[in-house]
Amino acid sequence: MAKLTEDQLAQLKTSLQQRYLDLREEVRGELESSGEQRYIELAGSVRDAGDGSVADLLLDINTAMVDRQVHEMREVETSLKRLAELNFGDCIDCGSEIGFDRLMAYPTALRCVRCQDVYEKTYSHEGTPTL
Repeated sequence: MAKLTEDQLAQLKTSLQQRYLDLREEVRGELESSGEQRYIELAGSVRDAGDGSVADLLLDINTAMVDRQVHEMREVETSLKRLAELNFGDCIDCGSEIGFDRLMAYPTALRCVRCQDVYEKTYSHEGTPTL
């Protein structure tokens, strides 16, 4: 585990737990506001195919937002587990310490800055649609 003080670990744990609670509330809010009734209201006021497309797009955006939030919640859960198992703060690629400042800015970081830079350059094309 990275050489973090007890105070730093406590700060990181608190930050992760608070982010998890915030995400949970965001997901709950999105799910409540994007219920089936909302789609019926949007689709019921459809005057043409373009309006129907807008209604579908709004639902897709809500779904994408919830998906992103749930993905981040899983990252936070994984980080809390790593913190409990004492392998938190170590780069998964090179094994060196990630650094407290980076972890405070991005508590779910899995890589040090150098390895993250290499990872992004290597895999930046993944997820990008091509024709």
